[in-house]
Amino acid sequence: MNPEQAEIAIRAAQTDDIPALHALIESAYRGDAARAGWTHEADLLGGQRIDLEGLADILADPDQYLLIATRADGTAAGCVEVTDKTPGLAYLGMLSVTPHGQAQGLGKRLISAAEQFARDQLGAARMEMTVIRQRSELISYYVRRGYQLTGEERPFPYGDARFGAPRTDDLAFVVLARALT
Repeated sequence: MNPEQAEIAIRAAQTDDIPALHALIESAYRGDAARAGWTHEADLLGGQRIDLEGLADILADPDQYLLIATRADGTAAGCVEVTDKTPGLAYLGMLSVTPHGQAQGLGKRLISAAEQFARDQLGAARMEMTVIRQRSELISYYVRRGYQLTGEERPFPYGDARFGAPRTDDLAFVVLARALT
C-alpha cells in the first residue's frame, strides 16, 4: 500500500464535510481536472455530478450514508455512498477518489469499507451498483473486485440536469452486484 494511503482514515461524513465532498466528487467525475484520473465521465457528460443540496439530502436521508476518506491533514481524499435499498440489499454509489490519488488502492479500500458498513450496519447480504455502460474500463475494475454484471440495464435520467448534461443520446446504466457473505 502507498504510504500516503496508510495515513487515510475512513469515517461517516457530516454536514460540515459537504463543501469538501462536493469539490472532490466534481473533480473526480467531470471537467478537465477529472481527466487527470482514469475514472472520469468527462467525455460522456458535462455539467455537474451532484450539487450541494443533493449532498445535504443524502446526509439527511436515514437510508443513505456517505463515507469519507480523509488524509492526516483532514483534507478529503475519497468518498463512497451506501444506500439501504430493501431488506438485505444495499447500493454502492458515487465512489470518488481525487484524480491524482487514483490507482493507489484507495478506491479498493472505500469499496471494502462500504461493503463492511452495508453488511454490519444495514444487515445487507447483497450489494449492487450501476455504471454507465460505455465505461468498460470501470466495469472491468468492479468485476475484478468481485461484482458481476446482472444483465439488467436501467435508463439514464435524460432531461434531469441534476445528473449532468449528456454528450451522447445512448447512455444507460448496467447493474452489477455481489454477495456480501
